[in-house]
Amino acid sequence: MRFKNLVIAVAATLSVSAVIPASASIFMYDDASDLDTTEKKEWDASAEVGLLFTSGNTETETFKAKLNLARDFENWRHKGVIDYYRSEQEDQATGDTILTGDRTFVSGQSNYKFKPDSRSSLFIFGSYEEDKFSGYEYQGTLAVGYGARYRYSENLYADYEVGPGYSVNKPIVNGIPQEQESSVIVRVAGNLVWDISKNSKFNALASSEVGEDNTKTRAEVSISANVNSSLALKFSVAGNHNSYLEDSSKEKLDTETAVTLVYSF
Repeated sequence: MRFKNLVIAVAATLSVSAVIPASASIFMYDDASDLDTTEKKEWDASAEVGLLFTSGNTETETFKAKLNLARDFENWRHKGVIDYYRSEQEDQATGDTILTGDRTFVSGQSNYKFKPDSRSSLFIFGSYEEDKFSGYEYQGTLAVGYGARYRYSENLYADYEVGPGYSVNKPIVNGIPQEQESSVIVRVAGNLVWDISKNSKFNALASSEVGEDNTKTRAEVSISANVNSSLALKFSVAGNHNSYLEDSSKEKLDTETAVTLVYSF
């Protein structure tokens, strides 16, 4: 298939990790990254890759890639992500390749801390997603508001955020793109980060963007274990829900279960 050589090359470099999609969706950034959140002068980055091949009666290829960026220093905290998912399946009757999933997501967030050691901050968050299999050609969000970080112990902390925002989207009905829609929203988000041990971490996060016509909710639970100082194996379960879709043939909830390899640099 057309991107098979690229996938095999990546697999040979990083080794293969399984991706097990429950539907054509992948969780987006909100964010609890796999990065250390202590104050640092330089940017931290991690790349996440997952691959799945099946053959025999059904031939499929699934590829997942994600890049996390983070920086935490004095009065500012920055986070960003680029997330890509693609899945293809071969039609056994015709031999044609059928695209069953293709999603790109880009997101960024900055928090301004009132003081370097303050738990309170002001945030600005923006995201853009293209996923024609979700019932929308694209969905975008811009929000600002108040954030707070509570550290419950040396190894456990949680972030909470709430604020108004604005969303735009373009629905797809029966394969036909509709007119762009926009609405005022309220964004509520939170994430929990627990360093279980020196070599393992637990993340749980959720967000909801409440609008007049649609409420978009995302959630993810993940646990990662270090293979060495740079590599980690990550298991995650995620969900993406829209309360309203103009195309009634689409499912409102997309879920994903994945095992991926994470490289930090």
